[in-house]
Amino acid sequence: MNKIYTLIEKIPKGKVSTYKAVSMKTGIHPRAVGIFLHKNPDPERIPCYKIVRSDGSLGGYSGGIEKKKKLLEKDGVMIKNGKIDLKKYGHFF
Repeated sequence: MNKIYTLIEKIPKGKVSTYKAVSMKTGIHPRAVGIFLHKNPDPERIPCYKIVRSDGSLGGYSGGIEKKKKLLEKDGVMIKNGKIDLKKYGHFF
């Protein structure tokens, strides 16, 4: 879990990454990444809201999808038709 959290802390403001990218970097299955993020002990420090699905859709968030949207938009990430342009906002390790 710690390597997932450490990796996510490195995502710059205004950028997102995907469950798949985190999975590839850590060697942990993408679904397991999602489970670990759901158990995030410190969402203030570990911005798990910055992790989205590989198709740019938002995926889940323990604080609710509307809160995830607001946090991403506050960071400057634009969401159009429920998706994020990963070419523009993607951060791949």
